[in-house]
Order: sequence, then structure tokens, then C-alpha cells
Amino acid sequence: QVQLVESGGGLAQAGGSLRLSCAASGSIFSIYRMGWYRRAPGKQRELIASITTGGSTNYADSVKGRFTISKDNTKNTMYLQMNSLKPEDTAVYYCNLVPVLNAWGQGTQVTVSS
Repeated sequence: QVQLVESGGGLAQAGGSLRLSCAASGSIFSIYRMGWYRRAPGKQRELIASITTGGSTNYADSVKGRFTISKDNTKNTMYLQMNSLKPEDTAVYYCNLVPVLNAWGQGTQVTVSS
């Protein structure tokens, strides 16, 4: 198991931006497809963005055009740049493998006010 630590969440106003980071305890970004997930209040956790070992990305329709996933294999870190935030983006954000084959980290809370 690899430890995943998410950070960078916080409070933002609608239309604002936040950048999340996911630090891994091992070199997994060059081996596995990785993703950002989120769980909004009262909803199930969902995959919103993913990146392959080669750097190809995919996004859920709800965040396409606003969020950008990236990674730095040398730093064992993955990022999620979130722009044009909406109140419906309020959730706990997690990173993990795609599909999920690893324990979840603690996540980072993102709250967007209108």
C-alpha cells in the first residue's frame, strides 16, 4: 500500500481557484493511472479527473474545461488546478489509483461559497 496525502483545500468564493496536491509515499505515478475523486455532502464518491502514465487526461463533464489534472513523477506528486469554482464543487477531494487499488487518504475539504 502507498500512502496518499491530499492538501490544498480550503474556502473559496464562486469563480475562484484552488490548487490541490496529492503526495505519494512511493513512485506510483509512473506506474499507475491516477485520479482525483470527490465526495459531496449526501452523495457517493465519484471520479472527476484521471491521468495515465503517459499523461493523457480525462474529465467528468461536471468539471471539464474548469479543472486540470497534472503530475510530477520526479516529486511523486499529482495536482488538480480548479478554476471557475462553483458551490456544487463543495466536497472532500481524494486522490487514488484508477481503478481504486489502494487505501484512501484523509482527503482535503473544498468549500465554495456563492
